[in-house]
Amino acid sequence: MNLDFEIILVDDYSPDRSWEKIEELSLIHPEIKGIKLSRNFGQHYAITAGLDQASGEWVVVMDCDLQDRPEEIPNLLQKAKEGFDVVLARRVNRNDAFLKRLFSKTFYLILSYLTGSKFDFSVANFGVYSQKTIREFSKMRENIRVFPIMINWMGFKTANVDVQHDARAEGKSSYTLRKLMNLALDIILAYSDKPIRITIKLGFFLSLFSFGFAVFTLTRYLSGSILVSGYTSIIIFISFFSGIIIMILGIIGLYVGKIFEGVKNRPLYIIDKTTDDRN
Repeated sequence: MNLDFEIILVDDYSPDRSWEKIEELSLIHPEIKGIKLSRNFGQHYAITAGLDQASGEWVVVMDCDLQDRPEEIPNLLQKAKEGFDVVLARRVNRNDAFLKRLFSKTFYLILSYLTGSKFDFSVANFGVYSQKTIREFSKMRENIRVFPIMINWMGFKTANVDVQHDARAEGKSSYTLRKLMNLALDIILAYSDKPIRITIKLGFFLSLFSFGFAVFTLTRYLSGSILVSGYTSIIIFISFFSGIIIMILGIIGLYVGKIFEGVKNRPLYIIDKTTDDRN
């Protein structure tokens, strides 16, 4: 494409020989730069580490498993030059396992409802972003980070381009179902207060139900229909409302826990070494 470019590879403390390979490649190709994090911080923190070092007029974000096709970059860049700050790759057919696709689609439907914003499960990190977009992204230093959601929140002029999605070149994803569930919970807590709003509505309707049941029971008592108080109904209602109270306290506790993590003000990531350290 006859462009000046750099490739920033971020090693998020991978268990294989990735860093040695990055160092070898950077010696052969000076446009390749490597960043090694001190431990595994997670995908979106590693993306942040790379973007903090990016200096290009346009920036491409992509995963290293080659499910995102580098051959699609010229098409994305061409679309960006039509006047868009963000051009996202929309995967026509996702080459992922059925359960992963089902979980992803279900999660984004729930997230769209909770946040009031529309999210497309066929769009992930792969895309072309203007320098202005990346500069504004780097100003956002909140503790819980999800790159596509933060980009969506900015509201810059955005376009989608349909791309092919390949199968993983080798190995398997480190995202287990447990990790995906934890990530989903973090995202919901970080980007929506609707769970608390839902519990308020739930408490209101339960109060109405309790008041109606109390009136109904009192009416039956005054009419002589109740001769002996019901042990079973008391136990059922105590158990039910106790469970609701504990659930609501748990939701509030999760939000307090996220606040506690945020006020520590720790760095988002720690760089162990870079390929520039050899100079």
